[in-house]
Amino acid sequence: MSRVGNRPISLGDGVSVERVGGEIRVKGPKGSLAQRVPPGIDVRVEDRRVHFARPDDSKQSRALHGLARALVANMVRGVQEPFVRELEIQGVGYRAEVSGRKVTLSLGFSHPVEVAIPEGISVSVDRGMVRVQGIDKQKVGQFAADLRSIRPPEPYKGKGVRYAQEIVRRKVGKAGATGTGA
Repeated sequence: MSRVGNRPISLGDGVSVERVGGEIRVKGPKGSLAQRVPPGIDVRVEDRRVHFARPDDSKQSRALHGLARALVANMVRGVQEPFVRELEIQGVGYRAEVSGRKVTLSLGFSHPVEVAIPEGISVSVDRGMVRVQGIDKQKVGQFAADLRSIRPPEPYKGKGVRYAQEIVRRKVGKAGATGTGA
């Protein structure tokens, strides 16, 4: 029995959900999103609530039941208030700046790295903090992960791009030479 899939989603003010063919469309104050519904999952909108049902108790149906509910819940939340991921840039001379629809990162390479900002995402930079914001949770998380993967935090000095409040386990450096070299 899917505990996630059985919980209905309450719709806030100004949010509407409709099913068109095999798609769910969610419209709200911040924008609109669309997502395909897995086959076999029934979606009903009644009394400002969205309900999900599955045809049987097979393992695949149970998994898709919870998945469909979680995806639509993220869409409903996203059109009400945008999702935010914050990244910290740590290192001497490491910095980021936004110009137009590109983020330029100076992360100790011989050249600055330019990354195009996808549609529906906004990026702002403030003193070593990069703020990625948008209504689609998947796009926000993926773009933040792409930025982090350019220079992930290294364990010896902690330099690199990390998520805000991410804990990086530090390693002890190499023990000094003893001077008894042969």
